[in-house]
Amino acid sequence: MNPASLLILAALGVAFALGALARRGRSMTLEQWSVGGRGFGTLFVLLLMAGEIYTTFTFLGASGWAYGRGAPALYILCYGSLAYILSYFLLPPIWRYATRHRLHSQPDFFARRYESRALGVLVALVGASAMLPYLVLQLKGLGIIVSETSGGSLSPGAAVWLSSAVVVAYVMLSGVHGSAWTSVVKDLLILAVGVGLGLYLPLRYYGGLGPMFEALDKARPGFLALPARGLSPSWFISTVLLTGVGFYTWPHGFGAIYTARSEDAFRRNAALMPLYQLLMMFMLFTGFAAVLVVPGLKGADADLSLLRVCRATFGPWTLGVIGAAGVLTALVPGSMLLLTGATILAKNVYGALRPGSDERAMSTLARALVPVLALAAVGLTLRGGAAIVPLLLTGYSMVTQLFPALVLALGERPWATPAAAAAGIVCGEAVVLWLTFSGATLARLLPGWPSAITDLNVGGVALTVNAAVVAVVTLATRGRGAPS
Repeated sequence: MNPASLLILAALGVAFALGALARRGRSMTLEQWSVGGRGFGTLFVLLLMAGEIYTTFTFLGASGWAYGRGAPALYILCYGSLAYILSYFLLPPIWRYATRHRLHSQPDFFARRYESRALGVLVALVGASAMLPYLVLQLKGLGIIVSETSGGSLSPGAAVWLSSAVVVAYVMLSGVHGSAWTSVVKDLLILAVGVGLGLYLPLRYYGGLGPMFEALDKARPGFLALPARGLSPSWFISTVLLTGVGFYTWPHGFGAIYTARSEDAFRRNAALMPLYQLLMMFMLFTGFAAVLVVPGLKGADADLSLLRVCRATFGPWTLGVIGAAGVLTALVPGSMLLLTGATILAKNVYGALRPGSDERAMSTLARALVPVLALAAVGLTLRGGAAIVPLLLTGYSMVTQLFPALVLALGERPWATPAAAAAGIVCGEAVVLWLTFSGATLARLLPGWPSAITDLNVGGVALTVNAAVVAVVTLATRGRGAPS
């Protein structure tokens, strides 16, 4: 086994050990397992939320899109900054309500706020479905990272199985506590690796950032500009808006919100989190540096660009450190996705169908569902599929359909009726699924229309339909009462 493989296995061992240590002295009730007993301070909330955000999408997807797409990848720098501004106003009222009513999951919020158990079940099913491509993204990234940095001594399939086993074990053992502690190690490693690569590779191969972009513009004219059609300015703006407003609608994001000790943590984080966007910039620099150094990667293989340029540049020990950082960027969000998916299915689907279930039964079921969800995600991962960024955008298109109902529930009483919230979500999801899986596009449906319309992000189109349906159904059902 080469040095890179040893360092990667050591990272997996550290993650498991942190998970085991994190549960010491704690009784793993559903509240401790899923939301950390609501006792995390500003630093842990910051690291946990960053752990969910800065994933294999950051490590491989950002650099892969810079390599394969050029200027459109710059959307990655924009949407997080928009989301952090929204978080200052959005997260404190969510936290206050969740703490007052002892909520454990995102569907709890919708079900309690709208006084509709059926809406809670719908939100749970939407959230679980949206998280599946996100979890596949993490496992796909794990397989790529381990296989590439180990020089092929571990196949992608073996890497996915091994890493998934570690994630399942420490999620079942310590829940969110293990994820929070692993985030500390992960953030230190990914910051060092990301900044180091983003500065060193352009300097080594081009003489600096300016010369790198000059060489790219000369070799690939138009590569550093948005195209007139396809990934055009219309796509760019609609994608930034969609992902910005959907940033905190992920179910596992709600789990991190609930862990906070006070709402002040979110206001401090709104000021600190934009610093993390700088890391994205360095990952983009790495992808741009790889374009002329390791040319020829097409389609989903563009996600290999960061690791291929590192293999061409560094020895096995350095590759091992890079691989270890990449593995942890998948383990932390992967663990939160599994934990949250299992919690909402146990509490908000099974619990809604069996109202007499106590917390102990739901906690046991949630733990039992962790390996089931992991096996489903591993199966989808090993079948292959889309590149990392499209996987994430598919998940975003789905989960952002919860945004209208969420925003309308933040006042003293919801502005929309439960029927309207549910109808908007269902119609929005129907549009997303139809446009995503039928092969239909706005360009085909509206031939001859300007690219400003046909290039709009499909999730944004669905969100517009969603909001219109909510408004119409609210007017039609106001005052008729709410389902329970």
